[in-house]
Amino acid sequence: MEEEKGRREVKKEAMEKITDRLSAFENLYFPQALLSKAATPSLRKSLLLDLLHRDVPVFLERYGPRLTSEELQEFDVLKDDYEINWHLKHLRSKISPTSEQRRVQLLTKKNRRSAYMDKLMSEGNYFSEDAMREREPYLHHEYVGKFQDPYGRSMPRPGERWSETLMRRAEEAILLTKIRGEQQRLGVHESEWVQPVHDQNGITDGTATASSMNVERPVLSPAELQEQLDQFTYIMQQKFLSGQDHEHVNYFKIDEDETLDDHWSKEANCDAEEKYFEED
Repeated sequence: MEEEKGRREVKKEAMEKITDRLSAFENLYFPQALLSKAATPSLRKSLLLDLLHRDVPVFLERYGPRLTSEELQEFDVLKDDYEINWHLKHLRSKISPTSEQRRVQLLTKKNRRSAYMDKLMSEGNYFSEDAMREREPYLHHEYVGKFQDPYGRSMPRPGERWSETLMRRAEEAILLTKIRGEQQRLGVHESEWVQPVHDQNGITDGTATASSMNVERPVLSPAELQEQLDQFTYIMQQKFLSGQDHEHVNYFKIDEDETLDDHWSKEANCDAEEKYFEED
């Protein structure tokens, strides 16, 4: 009996290695009730070992995507269990997918990122002009900034305290440095470099284009400026979808979030209803 039982358990040494490696991830998922008990690697490892002993299917569901193919092999002793075997096949299909599985995975990833992007656009300011400019100051300058009033961003805003204005101007100076550095790196002519804006007291407090050095700044109508902003926004959205925003968002979490599939189910239902009424 003991021998039979041993064949149906993941080796203790393997469990130690797997949980030890996973515990090093600070952003590892834990239920809300356990977060306070997962503050350090040793605490996380204890929780992982406990779950691995108690409920292997749940362990594979939560942490399987982070396991290597070699680590998955350690669970083959349990593949007679239907639920465990399903998880193992599912996880292996992601590591070594067929061409059809890869196609479906890429489509699912694209749809989930698009759904998450829609949430960011409707529920937050991630794609506001200021937030996008902070992430890509030079790109914003090329599409929008060089057509805007260089003094506008340095002016105090309604309800803003003086300390907040000064902080914003300091942040603006940092963006100026980034824009100018990129211009120099790309070999932009000196006449087009952004320049500091000085207030009435001669204090540097923001950015300007070369218009502050008696070079004429292109003037766009509000409609034309909006079109430039729309183009910039579109580029930033494509950067997000292609995975280039990894410094600002957790793509692993987004790509594995099955709840984002509901977004497309709802859209498909809406499209089906519209088609039904159109045909009716």
